[in-house]
Amino acid sequence: MNASRLDFDPIIADILPPDREVLVCPPETPVFEAAGRMRVAGVSSIVVTDDSGPVGIWTEHDALALDLSSPAVFDQRVDTVMSAPVRSIPSTATLTDAAHLFRERHIRHLLVCEGDEAQKNGKGGDRRLRGIISLTDVVLNQGIEHYLHFRTVGTLVGHESIEVQESDTLSMVSRRMREARVDAVLVVLDDGGRGILTERDLIGLIAERHGDTAVGGVCTRALFTVPADASLFHVRNMMNERGVRHIGVERDGQVEGLVSFADLLSGIELAYVDELRTALEARDSALASSQRNLQLAEKVIQTSLEGIMITDASGRIMRVNPAFTDLTGYLPDEVIGKSPAVLQSGRHDKAFYDRMWATLSREGQWRGEIWNRRKNGEIYPELLTIKAITDEDGEVTHYAALFSDITELKENERQIRHLAYYDALTGLPNRRLFHDRLDLAIAHAHRSGGRLAVLFIDLDHFKKINDTLGHAVGDQLLEVVAGKLTDCLREDDSVARTGGDEFLALLPDIEDFQPVADIARRIIDSLSRPVVLEGRELVIGCSVGVALYPDDGMDSESLLKHADIAMYRAKQSGRNTYSLFTPAMNEAARRRLDLETGLRQAIEQEQFRLHYQPVVDESGQLVGAEALLRWHHPEWGAVGPGEFIPLAEETGLILPIGDQVVREAARQAARWDGRVKISVNLSARQFADPELARSLVAACEAVGVPGTTLTLEITETALMQDVDAHVATMMGLRTAGFRFSIDDFGTGYSSLAYLRRFPLDCLKIDRGFTADMMISADARAIVSATIALAHNLRLRVIAEGVETAEQARLLAELGADLQQGYHHGRPTSAEEFARLWGLEKADRAR
Repeated sequence: MNASRLDFDPIIADILPPDREVLVCPPETPVFEAAGRMRVAGVSSIVVTDDSGPVGIWTEHDALALDLSSPAVFDQRVDTVMSAPVRSIPSTATLTDAAHLFRERHIRHLLVCEGDEAQKNGKGGDRRLRGIISLTDVVLNQGIEHYLHFRTVGTLVGHESIEVQESDTLSMVSRRMREARVDAVLVVLDDGGRGILTERDLIGLIAERHGDTAVGGVCTRALFTVPADASLFHVRNMMNERGVRHIGVERDGQVEGLVSFADLLSGIELAYVDELRTALEARDSALASSQRNLQLAEKVIQTSLEGIMITDASGRIMRVNPAFTDLTGYLPDEVIGKSPAVLQSGRHDKAFYDRMWATLSREGQWRGEIWNRRKNGEIYPELLTIKAITDEDGEVTHYAALFSDITELKENERQIRHLAYYDALTGLPNRRLFHDRLDLAIAHAHRSGGRLAVLFIDLDHFKKINDTLGHAVGDQLLEVVAGKLTDCLREDDSVARTGGDEFLALLPDIEDFQPVADIARRIIDSLSRPVVLEGRELVIGCSVGVALYPDDGMDSESLLKHADIAMYRAKQSGRNTYSLFTPAMNEAARRRLDLETGLRQAIEQEQFRLHYQPVVDESGQLVGAEALLRWHHPEWGAVGPGEFIPLAEETGLILPIGDQVVREAARQAARWDGRVKISVNLSARQFADPELARSLVAACEAVGVPGTTLTLEITETALMQDVDAHVATMMGLRTAGFRFSIDDFGTGYSSLAYLRRFPLDCLKIDRGFTADMMISADARAIVSATIALAHNLRLRVIAEGVETAEQARLLAELGADLQQGYHHGRPTSAEEFARLWGLEKADRAR
């Protein structure tokens, strides 16, 4: 096979992945099992084989013929719904041959058999199966990048795209896809958006034996889209990178339709590809003839100090000069007849060479810097000029390349650039480079509406170290500080030394002050740790000033000035701390720091207390109590849960706090002889803690109460974060006797399909619905529907936030099992709770 054919139209054997195995199954395989195998393997077809070989193929498109409204369809034998006979193609056929078959036969899969004699029809007899090729393989391997640049995706969108409604059933949508011969549909969502349902989605649902439900619950709601003027090249690359086979096309802000791999194949226009290949082969023939007439300037080539390489039109090396050998180390016999690719360093991607050849084709020459590799493996930079040589008719017959080694020039440039933009001692950027980066970050933040922070960092008492130990030790210390600062920052952050003991840090793309505070505190903690230099242990600190864009300035000068002012304010506040330029934000930051410190002390000193709120049945009888966390600080007094619990969650302190809560709730349950079931709230971080089950069981065993005395409450939002892991955790805890209640139901986004998987006992209606149901028919309908849903799932219902007798009466009429709220009792201490509900005897007995 000639070179042009290899480059332009590969044979099928060349593109088949060596590790791709054909997915097969016997004829008696149930449809749902075949679909499951396809989903696990990530393929679009499965070959049905018996002892004689392939007898049929079942594809994603074949799945559209199933009647999804019938549950029995999932157990059908796959040979009753497969396509037969199986179309095949020899491994020596070209990619264009396969594309013609796909288009002519209206199929999307072909078996690939060894040799040239593979049958096109029938069972296949003794054919040796090599693999399977799909329409996707054709689109991804057609070597026509230039042509794809010229066509836009909007030209492929016609009237073939099908739209369905969110409420349409799977069976209805499947039938429409089959009738329209499409492999995906747009789903018009009730919120005005667009989703997508594909044949591959249906395969997954068949594998799960999914019922005939509305497509809105199973479609993909995040539809990838591109503008209508995007090139086919861009669209193909995006689909390949994202691993999708369909993409939405937008025009004027509206989704106009879908484009699939099949559409791309049509857009490629195979007739054009055939004509172009013929033209290239004719051109190669003409170039071979003209090559004999090429006159080489032998003397100039031999005496030139620049490396010279002559290639034919197809890029094969014909001649090199002595300077080529001096520069690369390759002798002429080692490279003649080969491609210049033997010199490639690997530093340039395909796009670089595509641009080079595009310029060469357009302008007849290319000049630029490139990295190449010598024979000994050394990579070096060179200045390269390539010139296309044409004959009298303007046809390219040869290419001449002239190059010189610019290693020394590049090193000189690097040193000059480094001296201009970097600090000679620490290697960090200097003020000039920092200003450039800050200006760019401000421009980006202005365009995107984002925020950034500038930190002014000044070492405390550095002058004393310089004066007492000398500048050599001071310089070593500055190098250590530079390394510590770099380690404290995120990957996209920048730090610079601006002179003396002053440093600047740039934190782009911040959403709020919290990450800035965390980094500032990390810097202070890191620089406060002792450093050993020349046998001496040195302890330094730093003062950090913070200015935020756009709050404290709209340009670099203002931000740096205000960060400097904030730094001096930090020094005045006692050093080794940070300060914000904006007083209000500075106060908030100090409050948060104080609160975090107070939380840690509260854990050590066990300052937290539990208050209990009664849970009653419809007759007002006590059936349980919810344990609510309260914190009374020795100096601040009562601190609201809404203030300290989010901080505890964020810092991870919720884990030791939660452990104290569980142990105290278990002790209280023991004091009340288990007569009152106590509910304990668990945060998302607690629920994800692998030690949760062990600590809960240990807390109950320590006081001699069973797990049934505690009900664990978790919000539906937290429950949905990792469904499989949470189900496993809950099943283990349920074995130990613990019961579960889902809190604040209706405020999150839980899926009913997932909700029924959890081993729940109770469902708590959020207080917001309880408060609104007396004045809103919609809220009342939601409460009624929630109660009915819970009862159908065999769950008890607790209504929170009951504050009036009218609310209590209406909830009882709607069927709520239990109630909780100020109408039945406010949260109070364990002692007061016992007095109010007649539990003093149990307390005294303990």
